[in-house]
Amino acid sequence: MSSSQPQSPAPAALSALQAEFTSIVGAENVLSDEAGRRPYAHDRLPFANFCERQDKLAGVLPRLVLRPGTADEVQAIVKTARRLGVQLIPFGNGSGVLGGAIPVSAEVTVDLRRLDQIVSVDPGNAMVTVQAGMNGAAFEAELNAQGYSTGHLPQSIEISTVGGWAACRGGGQASSRYGKIEDMIVGLKAVLPDGTAINIRPVARRATGPSIRDILVGSEGTLGIITEITMRLWKLPEVERGVVLAFPTEAAALDAARDVMQAELRPLVARIYDAQESRERTENMPEFQSRPILAVYVFAGREPMVTTEQQMAMEIFGSYGAVEAGQEPYEHWRKNRYVAFSAQWQKAGYFNDTIEITGNWSALPAMFEAMGKAVREICPEVHFGAHWSHIYPEGACQYMTIRLPPMDHEKALPLHAQMWQAIENLTLEHGGSIAHHHGVGVFRNGWIERELGGALPMLQQIKDALDPGNLMNPGKLGLRLPEGAVVVGQLNPATPRQES
Repeated sequence: MSSSQPQSPAPAALSALQAEFTSIVGAENVLSDEAGRRPYAHDRLPFANFCERQDKLAGVLPRLVLRPGTADEVQAIVKTARRLGVQLIPFGNGSGVLGGAIPVSAEVTVDLRRLDQIVSVDPGNAMVTVQAGMNGAAFEAELNAQGYSTGHLPQSIEISTVGGWAACRGGGQASSRYGKIEDMIVGLKAVLPDGTAINIRPVARRATGPSIRDILVGSEGTLGIITEITMRLWKLPEVERGVVLAFPTEAAALDAARDVMQAELRPLVARIYDAQESRERTENMPEFQSRPILAVYVFAGREPMVTTEQQMAMEIFGSYGAVEAGQEPYEHWRKNRYVAFSAQWQKAGYFNDTIEITGNWSALPAMFEAMGKAVREICPEVHFGAHWSHIYPEGACQYMTIRLPPMDHEKALPLHAQMWQAIENLTLEHGGSIAHHHGVGVFRNGWIERELGGALPMLQQIKDALDPGNLMNPGKLGLRLPEGAVVVGQLNPATPRQES
């Protein structure tokens, strides 16, 4: 947190601004009172929740909150903001965990949840078009009722929006089969920072220069506001079969996962737990007495392909000393797959956080060992556990939980920051990526320059060209902060650059 707060506009200026936006979305869709704005002051960034427990904000309150109901209203809001020099933050459902929706200056938040309809379902071309503000679980349920799925099933599906998936370049629990969101989006509509509406038409493939779609997917609202997305559509699997495995070591489980993906098999789900997380899930299961590492796979699709894929995978698992175990861990995961447990720890006074990174197969074992050693040296009482739940031919996502016991905030926050620094630094030292699907927000700003190298200035140049006033979600993705902005998480290893 920063002691310097951005200057609030004078009451007369705020009233005039409110009147401008009211003329676009109606008075009932402009929130100006503190109680109405407070829920938009932060997303699910754990650092922000730690601050909230102390009745503090990680950033600042938004100046206003707007609730457009159409893409035309979004366009009118952006044009008005450009004319008046007002900063905007697109807001889905606030499910992000890295502060991407936190106001740091005097922004106006644009809540997109009234754009919540499926526009069209096109089975013949295997595509579905949906407005960006639709709730993920509602979207998937409507498709399931028609026999389809997008294949994008994040843990946050019940508390996230489709536009949020695209904005943070998210990944779902079936990514090993269907890919991440950037592999699923075939077209989109967005409003650029100058108010121009663009339509990237959904087609199978194109070779018309660099992908404009991919400039916007993952841009976290810094380059525009996504209003509509067209995604691939998949038939629901006819067969879905879970397999629980006990492996002798973490290395054996990871090597088996590598071989499965490099054999061109496509499990719907693959989850490998480290020794810590395996113990929590396999108590009193005899298979794990001599083989302590838990892995859960799900094979899905049509027969005979499902059985063939499963048989081929089981041969690979057996070659690494794995045996099949009872279904209890699979059933428990399936029942709780969309439950986020962080809130219960935070309510109990713990300092709970998750960090997901990506590493190549050759780097993962040493990287994981180094990270565990580093965080335990920082605080021996820390809970540190990991699982690998998104696997690819090249490597996997390593998803870690760090949890400090209840203690004074003044003691906990520096420890929390040191653990983040150790894990992200070790990721880069081992050639990995500092983020797999949570995105960047503000909390990863300190490592972006090392991740992107010379590409960060290029990204800043694109931002400056599209948004010369730095009005769209400023300060996120490691991009330039506006003058006088709050720096969220002052213990990050680098301070984002200020406006010159």
